Amino acid sequence: MNKSELIESLAAKKTLSFKKAEEVVNAVFASMTDALLSGDRIEIRGVGSFVVKEYDAYTGRNPKTGESISVKAKKLPFFKVGKELKEKVSS
Repeated sequence: MNKSELIESLAAKKTLSFKKAEEVVNAVFASMTDALLSGDRIEIRGVGSFVVKEYDAYTGRNPKTGESISVKAKKLPFFKVGKELKEKVSS
């Protein structure tokens, strides 16, 4: 399911206009993005949690040439699935 399919599904289930459903989905995603940017953790019970993980700089290798390259430190969003969703998907 992509973002537009999510909006269509929400509009159909809650008898909202497509425009209103789009505003709701965009507001939720914007709030989640803002929370992660400020370093907060997001937990949605029954679904999972989002957190920003920090990775240190390291020396890697260019797979084509074998040359050593330095990789900068970075932060990446990470999702951990919740127990309830994991059980529903695997059953």
